[in-house]
Amino acid sequence: MSQAPHEFTASLDGGAELRPLVPALAAEMTAHMDRGRDFIGRYVAIADVCADVEGTRRLLEAYAAKAEADTGRIWGIWLDGVLVGGVLFRTFDTRMETAEAGCWLEPAAVGRGLVTRAVTAIIDWAVEERGIHRVDWYAAVGNTASLNVARRLGMTREGVLRDAYLHRGERYDMEVWSVLAPEWRGAKTA
Repeated sequence: MSQAPHEFTASLDGGAELRPLVPALAAEMTAHMDRGRDFIGRYVAIADVCADVEGTRRLLEAYAAKAEADTGRIWGIWLDGVLVGGVLFRTFDTRMETAEAGCWLEPAAVGRGLVTRAVTAIIDWAVEERGIHRVDWYAAVGNTASLNVARRLGMTREGVLRDAYLHRGERYDMEVWSVLAPEWRGAKTA
């Protein structure tokens, strides 16, 4: 039996798993953000949005509505039963066959390949199960960790959007990366 689109889960090996972040997990996600807020918030606004349980619940409710409408998704990464990060499709458009992926991770989980494995799982799902043709990845020019994920995923750097992202009162240039379904499939078989 096939999972409903919003119920996609995956084992990421090494004691890690990927599963949907739902409103009932607001307190757990807020505690996770509290552990990594400064690190996560350097480039990612989700750290500020999830400043308290109510803010986190609102975010997760918005993503539950996106999942129901099939326009976005959010998943948590659990390592040995502890929520340590997440990945998402900020946008997901089955008519245009496009999606924009993103990620975050608390410091204690860095360097284990969790984000790369999690994003690989959601791109596989999007391309193979949902018919997505293009997955975009945006990262601030200085966000080396995120840019390295794009490289490891085999994405192509398409350019820079100047002053495109306003975060904590500062404007950031954003690199645009993408992978197309034929490239994704070709890299998997190579």
